[in-house]
Amino acid sequence: MPDTAISPDVRLSASAARRIAKIVVGQAAGTMLRVEVIGGGCSGFSYRFGFADKANADDRVIERDGAKVAIDEASLPFLEGSEIDFVEEIIGASFKVHNPNATSACGCGTSFSV
Repeated sequence: MPDTAISPDVRLSASAARRIAKIVVGQAAGTMLRVEVIGGGCSGFSYRFGFADKANADDRVIERDGAKVAIDEASLPFLEGSEIDFVEEIIGASFKVHNPNATSACGCGTSFSV
């Protein structure tokens, strides 16, 4: 089995799928991670992570091992070819986006420019 679930646009790592599944246990059926790209941050754009109990009509939903991620239509072009991952580091654990479209990024890891 490949290491990431593949969508034409975005991949979800096994680590992210496990973490999403762990977080949504006990939540409403269908709860999923929502990833958005918003204007702002030190480099021009930022990732915003949250949870939603259903997808919107214009969302792309990515699924791996039962875990789901919703990405809105406006954010999708910024995330094409990216991998959504979950990493545990000495300074903490968090969802990260490995984005090949980012031309620069801030040290915070959530702000980028294209």
